[in-house]
Amino acid sequence: MSQSITEMVNTCETCRTHQKRQTREPLLPHSVPERPWQKIDVDLFTFGQQEYLLLVDYYSKFIEITDLNSARVNSKLLQKSGSFLTKHQAPTMLNRIEWLKEEYKLMLKKAKADGKDPYLSLLNLRSTPLEDIGASPAQLLMGRRGKNKDFRTELRPDQYQQQKTKKMNLFRRLQLESRHFNKLRAADVLQITEYSLQTHESCAEEELVQIFIQKLLMMNYRARYIHVRDPNEHDHTQQRGIDFFEDEGDIFKSIVLSNTRTSQSERIHPLDVQMSVFHCSDGFLKQLIVTKLSQCQYALPLLVPDPFTHQIEFPLWTFRQINKSWRIRNTSNEIISQIQPIYKAKTPVVFFFRFGYVSSSKSEMMNSLINERHNTFFHRNCPGSSRTRVLMDGVVEIAWFCPSGKNTDKFSECVSFCNLHGDAGDHEKQLQILTEMSSVNVVLLPQLQRNNKSATTIQKLYKKQKPLICLLTEDESALIEMKKGKFKIGLKDRNQSDVSEEIRTIINECLSESSSTFRLEDVSKHSDIRVDEEDDKYCRRGRAAAQQMMSLLEKKEVTEIKELFLPHQGKLWHQWSQKNKELHRPQGYEIEMDISRKHSEMNKIRKKQHESDISDFMKFFIKEMNSGDCYEKTFFLKCLGILLDEYTSADLSALHHKYNEKWSSVVKLKKDHDKSDQLKTEQTELERISDKLQAATFGLEHIMREISQIYESCSSVKKNKKDLQVHFSSLPSLAAEMMISGFPLELMDGDAAHVPLIWISAVLDELIQKLEDQRVFVLSVLGIQSSGKSTMLNAMFGLQFAVSAGRCTRGAFMQLVKVSKEMKKQIKIDYILVVDTEGLRALELAGRSTRGHDNELATFVVGLGNLTLINIFGENPSEMQDVLQIVVQAFLRMTKVRLNPSCVFVHQNVSDVTVGEKNMEGRRRLQEKLDEMTKLAAEDEVCDAERFSDVIRFDVDNDVKYFAQLWEGSPPMAPPNPNYCENIYELKETIMSHAAKSHGMTLKNVIVRIKDLWEALLNERFVFSFRNSLEISAYRKLEGEYSKWSWSLRSAMMETENKLHNKIENEVIHEVKETDLQKELKETYEEVKKSMSELFEKDKDADILIQWKTSFEIKIKELQGNIVRETKRKLNEVLQQRDLKKKIDAQRINHENTLYEKSKELALKLKDKTNDEETLKKEFDLFWEKCVNNIIRDTPAIRDIDVMRDVRVILYDAYGSVPVDHNKKSRDILTVLSYSDYVQFKKSRNIIINSINSTKKMFGHALCKVGEAQVRSLVTDVVQQTEKMIQSFNISKIGYNVSYIQQLTDYIKKRVTEHQDGQVKYLFKNEFFMDLVLYICERSNKIITDQHRLFREDNDPVIHLEKKRGDYYSIFQKYCHGATSAVILGEIISQKLKEPIEQSVYKKTARDLADEMRSNCESLNGNRSNLEKHILKTLAEKEDFDKYMDYIHKPRDHFKRSIRAEVSRYITDKFSVSVLPKMKENSELLQQKIMKAAHESTEHVQENRGDAGLWLKSFTQQISDELIFSEKDLSGVKHDDVDDFNLLEDLLRKELTVIMDKISSRFNIKSFPVKLDYMFRPDELLIDHFCQCCWIRCPFCKVICTNTIENHDEDHSAPFHRVDGVSGAKFRGTTNLSVWICTSSVASNNRYFYPSASDDTVPYKDYRSAGEVFAKWSITPDLSELPYWKWFVCRFQKDLEEYYNKTFEGSGEIPDEWRRYRKKDAIESLDQYM
Repeated sequence: MSQSITEMVNTCETCRTHQKRQTREPLLPHSVPERPWQKIDVDLFTFGQQEYLLLVDYYSKFIEITDLNSARVNSKLLQKSGSFLTKHQAPTMLNRIEWLKEEYKLMLKKAKADGKDPYLSLLNLRSTPLEDIGASPAQLLMGRRGKNKDFRTELRPDQYQQQKTKKMNLFRRLQLESRHFNKLRAADVLQITEYSLQTHESCAEEELVQIFIQKLLMMNYRARYIHVRDPNEHDHTQQRGIDFFEDEGDIFKSIVLSNTRTSQSERIHPLDVQMSVFHCSDGFLKQLIVTKLSQCQYALPLLVPDPFTHQIEFPLWTFRQINKSWRIRNTSNEIISQIQPIYKAKTPVVFFFRFGYVSSSKSEMMNSLINERHNTFFHRNCPGSSRTRVLMDGVVEIAWFCPSGKNTDKFSECVSFCNLHGDAGDHEKQLQILTEMSSVNVVLLPQLQRNNKSATTIQKLYKKQKPLICLLTEDESALIEMKKGKFKIGLKDRNQSDVSEEIRTIINECLSESSSTFRLEDVSKHSDIRVDEEDDKYCRRGRAAAQQMMSLLEKKEVTEIKELFLPHQGKLWHQWSQKNKELHRPQGYEIEMDISRKHSEMNKIRKKQHESDISDFMKFFIKEMNSGDCYEKTFFLKCLGILLDEYTSADLSALHHKYNEKWSSVVKLKKDHDKSDQLKTEQTELERISDKLQAATFGLEHIMREISQIYESCSSVKKNKKDLQVHFSSLPSLAAEMMISGFPLELMDGDAAHVPLIWISAVLDELIQKLEDQRVFVLSVLGIQSSGKSTMLNAMFGLQFAVSAGRCTRGAFMQLVKVSKEMKKQIKIDYILVVDTEGLRALELAGRSTRGHDNELATFVVGLGNLTLINIFGENPSEMQDVLQIVVQAFLRMTKVRLNPSCVFVHQNVSDVTVGEKNMEGRRRLQEKLDEMTKLAAEDEVCDAERFSDVIRFDVDNDVKYFAQLWEGSPPMAPPNPNYCENIYELKETIMSHAAKSHGMTLKNVIVRIKDLWEALLNERFVFSFRNSLEISAYRKLEGEYSKWSWSLRSAMMETENKLHNKIENEVIHEVKETDLQKELKETYEEVKKSMSELFEKDKDADILIQWKTSFEIKIKELQGNIVRETKRKLNEVLQQRDLKKKIDAQRINHENTLYEKSKELALKLKDKTNDEETLKKEFDLFWEKCVNNIIRDTPAIRDIDVMRDVRVILYDAYGSVPVDHNKKSRDILTVLSYSDYVQFKKSRNIIINSINSTKKMFGHALCKVGEAQVRSLVTDVVQQTEKMIQSFNISKIGYNVSYIQQLTDYIKKRVTEHQDGQVKYLFKNEFFMDLVLYICERSNKIITDQHRLFREDNDPVIHLEKKRGDYYSIFQKYCHGATSAVILGEIISQKLKEPIEQSVYKKTARDLADEMRSNCESLNGNRSNLEKHILKTLAEKEDFDKYMDYIHKPRDHFKRSIRAEVSRYITDKFSVSVLPKMKENSELLQQKIMKAAHESTEHVQENRGDAGLWLKSFTQQISDELIFSEKDLSGVKHDDVDDFNLLEDLLRKELTVIMDKISSRFNIKSFPVKLDYMFRPDELLIDHFCQCCWIRCPFCKVICTNTIENHDEDHSAPFHRVDGVSGAKFRGTTNLSVWICTSSVASNNRYFYPSASDDTVPYKDYRSAGEVFAKWSITPDLSELPYWKWFVCRFQKDLEEYYNKTFEGSGEIPDEWRRYRKKDAIESLDQYM
């Protein structure tokens, strides 16, 4: 992780910019010595077997070095150092120089490796001017220059400083001054920036570098011809106008004035821009730049002097990726094609150089030899050239002429041309190297004169055998051969074409007689030059590692390498891929058995893969990728890729040649209609060569493919490989790092035609870990083979997709392109994810289901891409008919699965793209062809589309691009066409325009989309099989949010309902209006709407969610209305019930208050006995018994009830002829397997035939699936509605009445009658109605009985008064002891508040608990689907079969029981830490509110001089929201004499504290559930929330729809279905339980079902056509393992067979593979599916 963090920080621009830089230790200045050798540095070092002494003079930096005899080091040291110092003077100070000895050791190593004298290197070091001084150590020490000639040694210090200033100024002007050390990286320039989207023909000076790089990346050779705008240009124009009017006629004055204005700074030379970028780039960017220069057919830097030290560098690394191809004729006049890495190619070299100033341009002359139409070498007459050229002197450039094999070729073989810039006399090292390596030397000079400084050099060259051509610019003579191989040509006043022809002829003649050749790599053997690969330690290490790895492949046959070294991706992977496709396309009848076998076979293959040894080759690769610096690893990968290409290129070239020959032979035989065995033989041979080609192709992608299969095999068996040195879980990180570094990742294996989903998902997960979940715009490309797709992408984004003629890209690859910070603000995208694909209509796949493969590929990339580029070669639509049909069909499929990608058609290689009329005609023809293809594709996809615009939004004017030909001329010497590059710019702008309008996808969404597309493609019916997981996930998120919104509204309304309920009971309000309720809910509703708006607009999945915005806004509005209406209904019921129980309440209050008054009278009589407590108690008891007996006599007792007795009586009265067994328990009508016994079928003419006697006999069962579903739906709905009716009776408040049972039976009868009178084919028997009534009443019996018990406890006078006996005695005592009226009133009020307070605290706590559990309880903090997942986990953990059956057959009831159990468990577990604190907190809050009301009432009475009545009125009004307590509760209690309201308040405070303490003391875990009001229990509140959703069941397996919205518009669906036999389904005509799974069945072509009682069958794949019940379900084919229900069936097989009295035998035999699943697998699988 540390390494990943470091790498991420190092690659982050912001982090790099603002990183803390380590404070450097301050330099300790030393005094500057006054003379040489006054102060020296001394050290010893060992090299080889020799000891050396090293001394450096502080004054001059002059170095002395000598070897020591190791036997007598000390004496030798004194002797040697003394010999140095006697030459000069004894030093006054000595220091050690650790750093310098390491540098010199390296110099010795290099000299030894090259076989050179190290003292020559030391001589150069002494003679090289110091950068900050301009004089060399030798000059400073001895006052003269050294003998070696270096460019700088010829300059005086002031001259050198002047040149240095010019160079620094150049870098400053180009904004590169900081980049000389902080190098530009490839990642810096490959971003999408504003510069990359603009076609600049001119720019400001500071933009030159960016524009140059962007143009070069797009292979636009006009990158060198950028016009720099003069910032003062506008002012000059204006001034010219003024001057014109000032002095209109004086030309001489105008000339003088114009001369004064030319003092502006010189323009920057184009090659200075190029070389500045080159010097300021890191190794990878240099390589990219040089590769692009090569593609532009420009000369490349070969020897490059450092701008400041003038050390010559040979940038070998930059040439490593360049390949050149050419064609030559052999001795038999046959054309032979060759393609070679240019650093390996052996070619003759023609070296051009000049002495002094010459009037002719050397570079221009070279261009005329190579390609007169293109400026390969930049020269003085090129656009943008200027007089000043700062960085080019001493640079040697190289270019190649590559013949095409035609007679018109200027040279018959590949020839290198080298060009030394500047005066060769000033650059002796470069001159020496090139004249030694060249085959022909060509020198330009004014005249051949003996006294010229160049005469000595020319004389030496003349004496050598190597050909020499002297071009004399001041000589008029024609071609003269001075001696053999030595030529002189005069250039003055001569025709340039003639001269070029003469030179070309001489060169050809010289080359034909010379066998001298040159390889780029050989340049590195020269001493005194720096080789970039050797100088960069990371490159050195990376290359060494790559070479070591390649050594493992030595002497191995190329076609056998993959089999030997990459066994995991070979036959085993291909077999697994094939089995996976077969798994998803089941053909047999026994699908589950077949699937089980396939899974077993696939697991065995994975085990074999896992058992395969990892080759040393792969071990080395993994080791290297897990060690070292990120920079070093990138070098390693680059070098390895280069070496692999080099290793296989020769064999591949030969195989391609054989393939082409054999293909031509087959084509010829086919044309001749040859049907002999020869054609078959030739075709077989062609296949064999094709297989060899596939085997011989070996690159980095194959190594990563091997890693992917190592990872997938380990993931499958869930353990590491024994010979894998790291844990397999770290492997995806390697690929993720490669993607970040700019390497493409293989998305689809082109050989196996398969997507390794496990690997791809893991890599992208790692990418998310490293980059976070970035938003990407996916750009995919489709097109026929070799149509230039990869070339186009590489040019557009500077990518590295492989390009060459023929089929180069196999499968699909993806690569990241970063979007700059500035551009992110415009397009809201972090990366472009570019997906490149293999070509359609591939020749190699001819006869191998090409059409099917192409359809798969097209559908995959079109579905994955936000935008797909359809690349077409040419402009004739008829030639691309097949491709267009494939593409149109892919888009049609996307439309049907609700994906909305865009497309742009790109016509490549179109001539004359500027002709507008021609383009319009082409667009018209394309539109016609697309419409035609749409009709054809619509037939295949069973769709009504008539036009392409019906399928996708498509603008034929803007979404069709015409591209010019790629090459400006004929390859291999043709440069890229600038018009092609302009077309690239236009297309890039269009792409970014689409990206700006798109939301793109997050990387997580990309993973899901890839999985969905591939899983659907594996099935033969894509549209039917496609599971849009992103949409499902987004919808689930929306459901989760909807659950929160609905809870917010319900929770807010609960508070309002409670408040209004209290007011109704207190008779404060007498009417409830909807408008009032809406006002109460308005604030919450507005908050919900705001939250909704933010979700639909700002969520990362907003583009997916937007499709449901309107429907959910409507749903929330409807929910608000429903909540308001439901609350109004409940409150109106409270109003009605208040009126109904007025008499009961009045009696109760009358009894209570009568007792108060009579106890007061008794107390007055016993005032004289207040000290005799025993007498008082005895008198009170007698009084109590007498009063209670009087109340009982006047009030009828409330008896116990027998609900089921009342039910049976009512049923008996209704169906007198049917005996009613009072002891019989009703049948569980909700869980019966079939309702056939309850129905009779309708017959025409009202004749009814018994279902059992006729239908069962005919068809094996009575009701069809549709009928069963209809009846089950009726029963479920009736049960649900009757539950609501029973709740509305509010029995706990107004008591039980037998009329309630009559209302229930009447409602049930009405629903049953309405159902059978509808569009059904059956009638219900009486038994159905009776069993339904009995079942409903039995399940409600306990609730009704419990509520009636609560009513009885509150309203039975004996029970109620007995509970209050102690309170009455307390007041009686106070009366006896002469308490004041205020004290007595306070006591009465306190006693009467006790129950309302307790009730309010419990209600508030219940609501708070429900809120808390919605947040903290894992099973309750989501939506219904989340709750179901926890229910299934709990069922599996407990393994209780009866509870499973309860869940399967009565899901709604089971959910309710589960919620109650969860709430009960939560209350038990959290009582002391959560429940009790909440109750105490609510008690304290309520106490504060009551006392606040008392205090304000006291103030109110005192201000208004009111009485006790006013105080009570004020007090009860203020607490009416919180408590059910009103003035009527005190009616009959005399309080006229109460006048001390402060005392009343104080007493109330005191008593209230005592009451609260008593209430709190009764808070305990046992009493809490009992005390809760049924209507306001937390479990009931949560049940009301969770269970108001969809409960429709799958017509096949009976799984419930998981949509959390009741009456939703969308199809019913479930995350995963179950084995049909779990719910009792059997095979027709047997007693065998079904092992079919509907998600498997719908994937089959061979399975059918009976939707009705007839023998008519419907294919499972067409299940929607079977009727409304089926049509409303979305069942997506799923052939995954589904461990949960398979484990359940195996675990409870016997229980299921006993429960259903059927067996898992015959067709219902359980596959053996199912038995391998364990409970752990089942539980873990739930997280995957739910």
